[in-house]
Amino acid sequence: MKQLLRVIALILLLPNSATAGSDETLHNNLGPQLQEETWAIPSAVPMLAYVVRPASEGPFPLLVMNHGVSLDPKERSYFPVIEFRDAALWFARQGYVVVAPVRPGYGVTAIEVPERGLFGLFFSGVGSCLAANFRDAGLAIASLDMWVIDYMSVQPFVKPDDVIVVGQSGGGWGAIALASQNPRSVRAIIGFAAGRGGRFKGKPNSNCAPDNLVEAAAEFGRTARIPMLWIYSRNDSYFGPELSNRLATAFQAGGGKLNYFVLPDFGGDGHFMINSADAIQIWAPLVSEFLKNH
Repeated sequence: MKQLLRVIALILLLPNSATAGSDETLHNNLGPQLQEETWAIPSAVPMLAYVVRPASEGPFPLLVMNHGVSLDPKERSYFPVIEFRDAALWFARQGYVVVAPVRPGYGVTAIEVPERGLFGLFFSGVGSCLAANFRDAGLAIASLDMWVIDYMSVQPFVKPDDVIVVGQSGGGWGAIALASQNPRSVRAIIGFAAGRGGRFKGKPNSNCAPDNLVEAAAEFGRTARIPMLWIYSRNDSYFGPELSNRLATAFQAGGGKLNYFVLPDFGGDGHFMINSADAIQIWAPLVSEFLKNH
């Protein structure tokens, strides 16, 4: 509880931040069409969130963006307020209120607990990698997503029953887990390079427990009925075509509704495609068509 109170205090003291429900603009250099803000989401575990939205009153559909996962606590402590700003701006220009929460244990909430050798709260560990529990790690992120959705859906400029969830890497895996719960307000989910356990011991194209990951995908697919779009690239060093195809096949075999694409090589490692403004022209046609249909 002491550490949680420190997190709340840090959030409230942040410069250039807006408390949830505020209209204070973070930096309004986008012209009259969009406005960017930082919010504090007063959920069970407080979270910071980057919000970009059309400047008019709306209401608009909501789009939640999940960032990836790092198992390195020091790396998490340097996490930025927004990881996929160019992608977030693209979605906002399509008419969405985009909220990108910084999950507990990242950025300002990665508070050191010296007596325990820990950095803040962390909700998406998998345990021992060779016996990884990928299912529960995904569901932990799904729970955080629902906190964000529940809070943002009551804002006057948001359509409460018109939600899209987008996630990259471990955040995409959390979005797949969310699909298995079929929340009523979520109408579609998009995963970029979704998965867990990639680059085991730093080695490209090596997953610490691929069979566990495929089994978890199959389990999620048995109940997931929300339409999903999965986008990977051929030179993804975390989840290459062979593994991503196994995941897609397992998910669909259980009844999951999925459009699955492997795009050509992008940059040095296609796993980070969504981080690049240059990639938008590549994935935007697929995403636009998917959202049009759902």
